[in-house]
Amino acid sequence: MKFYNLIIKYRFWLSLLLIAVGIILNATGQVGFWAMFPLYFIGFIGLLSHFLIGPLRLVQKPMEEGNLEEVQKIIDSVWFPGMLIKPVRSTYFTLKGNLAMMNKDYDEAEKHLKKSSSIGSAMPEAEGANKLQLGMMAMQRGDMRSGEGYLRAALKMGIPDNESKAVANLGMCQIMMNKREFRAAKDYFRKAKACNPTTPEVVSQIKEIQKYISRVPG
Repeated sequence: MKFYNLIIKYRFWLSLLLIAVGIILNATGQVGFWAMFPLYFIGFIGLLSHFLIGPLRLVQKPMEEGNLEEVQKIIDSVWFPGMLIKPVRSTYFTLKGNLAMMNKDYDEAEKHLKKSSSIGSAMPEAEGANKLQLGMMAMQRGDMRSGEGYLRAALKMGIPDNESKAVANLGMCQIMMNKREFRAAKDYFRKAKACNPTTPEVVSQIKEIQKYISRVPG
């Protein structure tokens, strides 16, 4: 695995080296073109994959270790994101959006997440997670209408984990409370509790809502 990651990391330069070796050997007359064709072919495939797929596979380990600086370096090593194939490009902008959120740069985060959402994802759950983040940022701005649209879309597409699903349902609960649609608010609250979240922030939010939602009509 480490060897494969090294190949990905230095794929561009290794590909150029293979092509350069082939050209030099051809130019000096030591071997013919067809003898060097495998070098040219491998070099071409390496260059193509560098620009179409990029190094995003390398982010898994530093993400798991919480090494955000290394993740940022890998993201910054993508020279032409517009050349990435659609699923990889969507992931690229999602990662940029998540990094911006961690740095509390919400405007930048929203810009990148919207780009990712407009591209789409091969996995509906990933797109659902994107919509959830956009919905929560809209609610922070006080834009409840956009927040509701994003959260509904997130729940419809599917969200990969119960913690995030609970957050989406709590967001919808708050929106329904603001709209005084109390029956719908209670329904979303029940769905949030049914997710059995364990994150302290989410559990605390459920306890706070529990104090007054039982007293509202509906």
